[in-house]
Amino acid sequence: MDWDDLRVFLAVARSESLSGAGRRLKIDPATVGRRIARLEEAIGARLFAKTPQGYSLTEQGTRLLTHAERTEAAIDGASEALSGPEGLTGQIRIGAPDGCANYLLPQVIARICDANPGLEVQIVALPRVFNLSKREADMAIAVSRPEAGRLTVQKLTDYHLHLAASREYLAAHPPILTRADLQSHRLVGYISDMIFDKELDYLTEIGASAPPLASNSVSVQLNFLRHGAGIGVVHDFALAAAPELQRILREQIHLTRAFWLIRHADDGRVERLNRFAGQLIVEVKKEMQRLEALP
Repeated sequence: MDWDDLRVFLAVARSESLSGAGRRLKIDPATVGRRIARLEEAIGARLFAKTPQGYSLTEQGTRLLTHAERTEAAIDGASEALSGPEGLTGQIRIGAPDGCANYLLPQVIARICDANPGLEVQIVALPRVFNLSKREADMAIAVSRPEAGRLTVQKLTDYHLHLAASREYLAAHPPILTRADLQSHRLVGYISDMIFDKELDYLTEIGASAPPLASNSVSVQLNFLRHGAGIGVVHDFALAAAPELQRILREQIHLTRAFWLIRHADDGRVERLNRFAGQLIVEVKKEMQRLEALP
C-alpha cells in the first residue's frame, strides 16, 4: 500500500470532500478522486460513501483510518528523529477558545517562536470543540477534559474569573455590595443556547438570569464591559488587556476553571509536537501566574 495514496485518503477523510482534500494537498479534485479509486481497487473495498453532505467513511474506511493515522505519525516521527534535536521548525496549528486565544496564547507563542526561529504557529480561535481526528488542528486547548476518543490530555493550568465592570459604569450606577444588588444591574454574558461547554455557563453558576447583552465571543463580551454596557464575568488573565475594568464582589463571587491540552493519541510518537507541547505547558503556566498576579 502506497503512503502517498494513504495521505490522499487521510485528506478526504478529514475534509469530507474531494475539493477540500485537493486544497489541503494542492492537487486538483479529479486527481484526488482517481487516487482514491486506485486505493479502493488495490485493497478491494469501498472506503467512502458519497452523501449529500460529502464523502463519509464506510466501515472499511473507518478501519483503515486508524492504521493510516498511525502510519502518518510514524513517518512524522522518523522525520523528526532524522532532523535532530535542534530548534523546533515547521508549522503547528493549535485550536483554542477565543478567550485563551486572544489574551493568553499570543505572548506565550511569541516567546516560543523567539526561541525557535524556524517555527510557524497558527492559532485558530473558535467558540467550539475542535475535531482532532479531522486534523482541524495539531492540538487543541479546551475548558473541559474530554472523556472519549483516542486522545492524550494534559492539564495546562488553572485560571480564575471574577465579576467586573468599567469604572465609568460603576460610577454611574448604584453601588454593588452584595449578590442581591446585581438584580438592578445589566449583565453581559454568553448567548445561552450557544454555550458549547457547561464550564462556560458562569452566570447560571452564580445564580444570575440570562443576560440582556450577550455574545458567543469572549472578546465581544469584554468590549461590552469596556464601553460601560454592564457587568460580566471576566477571566482574571484578560484584565491586563482591559485596564478600564474593575473587579467587583471579589470575595463573594469567584470561579476557578482549567485549560486542558488535547492531542491525538498517535501524535505521541512525533517528537516535534511533544517538544512543542512541553514548552507550551511551561510558558502558559508562567504567563498565567504573571497575569493573575497583576492588581
